Amino acid sequence: MLDVRRLRLLRELARRGTIAAVAEALAFSPSAVSQQLSVLEREAGLPLLERTGRRVRLTPAGQNLVRHADAVLERLEEAAADLAEARSGLAGALRIGAFPTATRAIVPAALAALARRHPGLEPMVSETDPAAVAHALRAGDLDVALVHEYDFVPAPREPGLATQPLYREPMYLAAPAQAPSAGAVRAPAPASASGPAPDQGAVLRAHADDPWITATHGTLCHAMAVRACQAAGFSPRIRHRVDEFPAVLALVAAGQGVAVVPQLGVMGPADPAVSLTRLPMERRTKVAFRSGAAAHPAVAAFAAALRAAVPPELATPDSPE
Repeated sequence: MLDVRRLRLLRELARRGTIAAVAEALAFSPSAVSQQLSVLEREAGLPLLERTGRRVRLTPAGQNLVRHADAVLERLEEAAADLAEARSGLAGALRIGAFPTATRAIVPAALAALARRHPGLEPMVSETDPAAVAHALRAGDLDVALVHEYDFVPAPREPGLATQPLYREPMYLAAPAQAPSAGAVRAPAPASASGPAPDQGAVLRAHADDPWITATHGTLCHAMAVRACQAAGFSPRIRHRVDEFPAVLALVAAGQGVAVVPQLGVMGPADPAVSLTRLPMERRTKVAFRSGAAAHPAVAAFAAALRAAVPPELATPDSPE
């Protein structure tokens, strides 16, 4: 009989690439991971890994077993959801991952509603970049998370995970107000605003020679800004790398560069030192969880609270995925 815990280690190896990364993520020593995978090979009765020096890769049999592991772990999530449904009342920890703008604008209202309806539930929020969510969910460090994708950075399909759409928001080019772009506005228009949007390529190319402010390297926000500029025909000259949008806008107001920011990043009192030009591109936010966990009462309750907390000025998805 194959051991589920060892199947999980094999799946993590397939996703993370090295035994050291699996050990770090799951709080094992590398030698313990190697020993458990060796036991799994004995249980399977054929090689699952090919070792070349310090590196390992999965054999065809190992890759096929990972696909079965995904199915097994999904059914276990469904079983856990059924058991939780059978219990009276929600209780215990719910580990939530969220990126900063959602943590500020959406999550507090959702947590307040959750506390009123399910006082025994203990939500625990950790700010987590969407690029790190898949590993954290599969490792069991998170139960549910908010993730996003951009027009220029679509989210790859992640085995073992499922998502539900939450809201869409437009993007803006933020520039110092003393040199406003054509079509600039002082405050963000609602996501449902009608009328022709400025040509995105032209808006961005107007700032091709300016310094740029992006998120830190390796984040989806950083990739979005770079790829949007490249699609407009230039590579941005990055001066500052900052993850918090209020800090980004403060740098723009100080004349330190230009940036692309989402609507949630510019909500609040308008800064007269910042000119905002709406771009015809979007950021789409989703609720992510392990496959099979959609029916878990705690996950479902938090997702419902999130949907109720979405500000009315943000566009909601037309239909579920």
